[in-house]
Formats: sequence, structure tokens, C-alpha cells
Amino acid sequence: MPVKSPRKVASRVPVNGSGAAKARTEKSNTILRAAIEVFARAGYFNAKVAEVARAAGVADGTVYLYFKNKDDLLISIFNTMMDVFIAQAQTELAAIDDPREQLRHFARLHLSSLEQDRDLAIVFQVELRQSTKFMEQFSETKLAEYMKILREILERGQKRNVFRAQPNSKLVAKVIFGALDEMATNWVLSHNNYRLTSMVEPLMNIFLNGIGK
Repeated sequence: MPVKSPRKVASRVPVNGSGAAKARTEKSNTILRAAIEVFARAGYFNAKVAEVARAAGVADGTVYLYFKNKDDLLISIFNTMMDVFIAQAQTELAAIDDPREQLRHFARLHLSSLEQDRDLAIVFQVELRQSTKFMEQFSETKLAEYMKILREILERGQKRNVFRAQPNSKLVAKVIFGALDEMATNWVLSHNNYRLTSMVEPLMNIFLNGIGK
């Protein structure tokens, strides 16, 4: 099942709590959505906080009430959208019993979440990589939770003897993530008009069946 991914970050992130807390969360999400669009259009380095504020329909100073600086905006985009992805993945994978189908669904979820929001895909696959601060923190962020879900799928398959015990799940998880990440980057940079999710089955065929004759 593809990610339900409207254009507004605010509509993708649950808002709980008091009226004031809801209003603050909605404002924060509106600013993040604006930042995604501005970073995708202008590039992270060229973009200015004032442009994000203008796109969000708020005063420049309002952005700083929610985010420390432009780096904080970029990292917050990653963390917020990863929270959405992780929550959806955990919910949907729990309803699937076969580890092979779980792996296929996980791959589709990864690619469809980017396919449905090209601006977000540009930020994730290109602009995030331009921030040294982000890259230094990359392995310590939500990516660890992402990799944990993937390893658990692989380890479940190993226990049921549908996946090989070797190589270990940590290595295989990194290879799968690398393949999905590369497919997404190629899609963002390519001028060809094709569905990113069309790569799910070819990739799963390689991982599940190998390349041996």
C-alpha cells in the first residue's frame, strides 16, 4: 500500500494536545512544508530563511520562533518525515506475516513516499547531502530506526529459513538501503518520465532470487 502523502506536511503529521499546542504544531509544519518547496526549488545553500518565511506566509522572525536556523530546518524536515515513514511502516508491516512480502512492502513504502512528493525527494536525495552538519549526524538520527525495522524483517526471514543466514542482517540491510537510495537519487536526477515504484519488483527479484543462473 503506497504512503498516503498529501502535499502538506501538516496533514501528514498527527497533531495532538491542547488548542495552543495544535496551533503551534500546525504552524511549524507549515514552515517545514515551505522549506521543502524552497530548498527543492532554489537549493539548500542558495535558499534564504526569508524565502521560507515568505512561502509559509509568516514574518521572517516567526521562523526563528520554531527553528534555530536553516540547518535546523533541514534536519527537522528529515526527522519529521522519517517519523511519519517509521510509524506507517511499523503499522502496515505488523499486518503482514511473510517476511518476503514485508520486505517488498517496505521497499514500496520507501520509494512511493518519495514518488508522491518530488520536492521532498529532491530535499532527501540531493539537498540533505549538502549539509556537513547533517551528514555528521546522519548515522545517529532516525536512520537508525529505519535500519532496525529492516534488520528485523531480515532476521525474521532467517529464523523462518526463507532468507539465508549469511551474510548477516546488518550488512544486508545496508545493501538494501543503498539500492533503494540509489534508485531514488537516479529518479530525482533523471529527465526520464517513469514511476519510481516500478523499480520495486526488479530490486526485489535481485534480493530474493539473486543473480545466479
